Amino acid sequence: MELILKKDVEHLGFKDDLVDVKNGYGRNYLIPRGMATMATPSAKKVLEENLRQSAHKEKKVVDSANKTAEALKTLDIKIPAKVGAADKLFGSVTASDLSNVLAKDGHEIDKKFISIKGGAIKRAGPYTADIRLHREVIVEFNFEVVSDQK
Repeated sequence: MELILKKDVEHLGFKDDLVDVKNGYGRNYLIPRGMATMATPSAKKVLEENLRQSAHKEKKVVDSANKTAEALKTLDIKIPAKVGAADKLFGSVTASDLSNVLAKDGHEIDKKFISIKGGAIKRAGPYTADIRLHREVIVEFNFEVVSDQK
């Protein structure tokens, strides 16, 4: 089944992508949730025209994302957490925690666009996360989890 995505769908594609999915997934999940529409010939023509018209706006969005990526690369983030023996954390540090710390520094990034390599963090130390600012702009962000005890 060929569909046009209305929203970004993780592990499938981005908004306005033409994707091929199994019938049940499209009919029972994507279409009822408003994430996709059927890719009829007329819908494809409308999509093509919309993409052509939005190409200039898209360039501005990509430039803005690149500026944000450069600003993120200069940040030195240390996330304080309660640490026990052998640098083991009480709890964990997740993408949500990183998103909150970045928001305090003036960069509003939704947690769903942050992917911490290795999943949730259970120990103190340096880590890396991939932050997707745009479909073409993904920045590798380094941060550190430190003990909050002095």
